[in-house]
Amino acid sequence: MILALDTSTAACTAALFDGSGACIARRDELIGRGHAERLVPMIAEMLEGRSADRIIVGVGPGSFTGIRVGIAAAHGLAIGWGAELAGMSSLALLAAGASGTEVAVAVQGGHGELFVQEFGASGEQASDLRNLPPAAAAAETKAPLVIGSGASQLVDARGCGEAREAWPAAADALRLPPQLRNLPPKPVYARAPDARAKEAA
Repeated sequence: MILALDTSTAACTAALFDGSGACIARRDELIGRGHAERLVPMIAEMLEGRSADRIIVGVGPGSFTGIRVGIAAAHGLAIGWGAELAGMSSLALLAAGASGTEVAVAVQGGHGELFVQEFGASGEQASDLRNLPPAAAAAETKAPLVIGSGASQLVDARGCGEAREAWPAAADALRLPPQLRNLPPKPVYARAPDARAKEAA
């Protein structure tokens, strides 16, 4: 079986797939904060004593803390189960929820900026990942449909298009192209951390 999970946004989401790739259990909660307290109990409720042979975890970009919580939990479970572990693009996971159409994903980042990337109708990457202010992001995107927590900001800045607030759903994990769900299980932050080490005098 395969366990997929993502905690890169305000959503806490997990799904379990059987050997045929069918989703046999899922949990999706919009919790804002508190992923560290909710994620493992939520997975335990869903698994009902089962384990997985493979784990796919969202690696971002998104919330610094949320990403690290998800990856740490995935590493712990992989060690305990002897399971394979891989990462998946959290923005591609969002795009997979609107499969069948070109889409721009816009997720709120820090300092009023947006994580932005475009995907094709088959879920493939159609642009590089960027971290930009809304006005700059608007100039860099073309897809009429924009989804994610920053969709309204981008469409407002662009003055056209459809904004759809959306959150990642782990149940869409196997819709991702293979290359976007076989990433290293390490955080993708897309911008430098706010805290920086002091330079030596």
